[in-house]
Amino acid sequence: MSSTAAANFQSSLSSNKSLSKQLKAKANEFLASPKNANNLLEIIDCLKECNTRKSAVVPSLLALETVFVELLRRNEMRILVQPLKPVEESNDLTHRQWLQSQYKEAFSAILTSFTHEKQPESTQALTTAMKLVVVEAENPLDAGSSGTTHFPLAKLKHILQAMLSSERINTHLVNRFMEYASHFDIIYFCWKVLPSLAPKGFSPSSLFIQNYVGIFGTVCIGKEALQETPSFLCVEMQQLDYPYIRKHINKAWSCVMNWTHDEVSHRQVLILLLEKVLSHLDKPVLLTDFLMDSLDVGGAISLLALQGIFILIQQHNLTYPNIYEKLYSMFEPEIFHTKFKARLFYLADIFLSSSHLPESLVAAFVKRLARLALIAPPQDIVIILRFIGNLIMRHPALKRLIFHPSGGEVSQDPFIMEERDPVKSNALDSSLWEVAALQSHILPSVATAAKFISNPFPSVEWDLASVLEINENDIFDKEISRKSKEYALNLERPTSMFLCCGGEKTSQFWKLF
Repeated sequence: MSSTAAANFQSSLSSNKSLSKQLKAKANEFLASPKNANNLLEIIDCLKECNTRKSAVVPSLLALETVFVELLRRNEMRILVQPLKPVEESNDLTHRQWLQSQYKEAFSAILTSFTHEKQPESTQALTTAMKLVVVEAENPLDAGSSGTTHFPLAKLKHILQAMLSSERINTHLVNRFMEYASHFDIIYFCWKVLPSLAPKGFSPSSLFIQNYVGIFGTVCIGKEALQETPSFLCVEMQQLDYPYIRKHINKAWSCVMNWTHDEVSHRQVLILLLEKVLSHLDKPVLLTDFLMDSLDVGGAISLLALQGIFILIQQHNLTYPNIYEKLYSMFEPEIFHTKFKARLFYLADIFLSSSHLPESLVAAFVKRLARLALIAPPQDIVIILRFIGNLIMRHPALKRLIFHPSGGEVSQDPFIMEERDPVKSNALDSSLWEVAALQSHILPSVATAAKFISNPFPSVEWDLASVLEINENDIFDKEISRKSKEYALNLERPTSMFLCCGGEKTSQFWKLF
């Protein structure tokens, strides 16, 4: 069909409110009789025109899905190929070849719909494409004499390529693809093609990296998932070939490490590394340089890199002599405004868990935390105070910060907040006057938490995990519920349906049954 005819056809359909019904009727007419071949051409051209005009593509996608799913299930597009035997020409063969040609053209138009401006439209394009892949895997287009089937790997590769845009973030497509990536067969075939989609020799754009890392994380299965009952979507397997997948994870990850990352993709890569990739790597120690460089970036990136270094120290015997100075430098006011602050307290609690650390080092952390508590949000003050109390319980000699041996008052605090080396900060010569000041905080929950320095210490440490879940809404709701008990809800006890303020007049004309 010419472009003019396709435009006229689209115009005639667009003017009608029953566009979806008309396309569905044309699809059913084509499936009912091969004589209606023009119907298939019109539907494909309609989708192309919709892609050009950026109009609604869902009706065309659903019509094409109906047509080709049924054709695949009927095996009307299958061409039998026998080794060393030429294919005999016939009208049936010509028709099947024509259907395969239209199928290829329609699939290309479906992939083009991935770039639609409206997310529901592009998401439906992905759903339609994956539906066709699944049905084709169950009913392949070609089969040998033995009846062996073949997964449409090329079409899956084209789908992943369409998702790897360099112009837009396709988070909605990646999230939709997660439903398919929960099946072992889709995971296996994705790893067959994903390493080949990683650019080599040059660094792609940040948008491409974010899309690639998103797909990477979606199909990167955790080791614990291998112990679960396998789930297959279209191809049954005896077991997932984990060594093969691990090999391709390492291959693809080496490409990701060689790319140049901006702040967004850098943070995304570190999160993926910590949550899914690290356990699959053959030589995790090779990440040392990358993590060391990330430590110097600052902010959330440094915090995520610190967690990676901690894992290497704990599990792979990595030695990092200045780790406590790096941890000390991360306790800045900005940390309270990031979503990774709970991770920082968790790591700091682990790093400072040893009772054999120098008192001057731990005292510096205690003083720095106490100083930050003066400017921290209320929900973070409680966390800091509990953390300080745990550190003092681990190191009883630090109680001198509460009851300083010199006694009396001093003109200034000897603690040097700007000193980057915690040992040289003179923390042992100072006191916890900051905690004493917080005992007069306007919030009772904060003031009560700060009174631990005036009371006998508990026998066990506070559970930081429960405190880290507190947020500002919890504190507000708790205070409101506590205060509300002090006030009466009614000034006068109601004796009937109506209150006394003018209600008696109304009660003369209304009666409650």
